[in-house]
Amino acid sequence: MFKKLAGLTAVAGLFLSGMASAQTIVGTDHDLSLEPNTGGQICIVCHTPHNADTTVSGAPLWNHEVTGATFTVYASPTFDGGPSGQPAGASRLCLSCHDGTVALDAFGGNAGTGGNTITGNALIGTDLSDDHPISFVYDTALATTDGGLADPATANSGLGSTIDADMLFAGSLECASCHDVHDDQIAPFLRLANSASAMCLTCHNK
Repeated sequence: MFKKLAGLTAVAGLFLSGMASAQTIVGTDHDLSLEPNTGGQICIVCHTPHNADTTVSGAPLWNHEVTGATFTVYASPTFDGGPSGQPAGASRLCLSCHDGTVALDAFGGNAGTGGNTITGNALIGTDLSDDHPISFVYDTALATTDGGLADPATANSGLGSTIDADMLFAGSLECASCHDVHDDQIAPFLRLANSASAMCLTCHNK
């Protein structure tokens, strides 16, 4: 199914790789310097240099309240990566805004304002059964079992043409494998243009 894996970054790796890039979130939908953060700081809604939340593995100096929701996850008899567990790591960080259960201004130890949650197309909710599976191990065993996925252990690095291990998080495919929270040059924060399904084909061999 996956032609050449290019795990996408999440919030953890997503944030770290974004900070290392030349891109900026200034002026994008992830620029929260005015709302909910009236103090004008862009990074503080998600990150802090001190007293960070360390409850989520791989979270980069995390400052936002982490969702405690239970999700309905993707399930299919043709999905060889399952049964999929609850979103973890970087994906859980993304969902701490995008599931709509946590206030946008719930950061820095503040409970947040009731009703101040994400809305519109950015709201994914807690039912992920109709979304691409996340938080599953993408490895040689999965590629072999599936027969339609690129093997991340043998593919050469090169986003858009071959598997790039940097797009996997602790060997798992997460939200950030396809989305880069710090770079919206390709909407909606895609890591690779999907013209002619190019991004899909980095993993799915069809």
